[in-house]
Amino acid sequence: MKKDYLQFYQHITAPFYRHPWTIPLLRAVNKFVVWTMYVAYIVILVWVGKNNVLKAGPFLLIPGIGFILLSFIRQRIDAPRPYEKFPINPLIRRQKTGDSLPSRHVFSATVIAMCGLRLNLILGVILLVLAVVSAITRVIGGVHFPRDVVIGFICGFICGSFLFLV
Repeated sequence: MKKDYLQFYQHITAPFYRHPWTIPLLRAVNKFVVWTMYVAYIVILVWVGKNNVLKAGPFLLIPGIGFILLSFIRQRIDAPRPYEKFPINPLIRRQKTGDSLPSRHVFSATVIAMCGLRLNLILGVILLVLAVVSAITRVIGGVHFPRDVVIGFICGFICGSFLFLV
């Protein structure tokens, strides 16, 4: 298993090492997605609550409760990050240990995308694509295993689906 993951990681990062200018680009894409999601979430909350602040309640409570539950679960699991288990140099600089499973970045991006999807199909699809980009950059960046981001995405999707019930 150890050799398999090392080979996988070397394979997906090889193009970045062959073209070193792409490493800062990967980091910039990662930051861009994170900040875009923060801004999108604030815009969504303002948009939903513009005429009646109470309408924003589910858009605040459902992601918030999901985030707290996910944080609690991942703290209990305390899964190591790829750079802790394997001799790799992550392309995204990170010093945190543990708490790798599930990815909270991908969860947050996905649940925010579901908020957008609840309001507008095009906005939701664009944000879901950005959530997938976040997942990909976190794996290539070496800060999460593929399972971490897949589970983060699924959890975010399930949590965000509750918005369609209210």
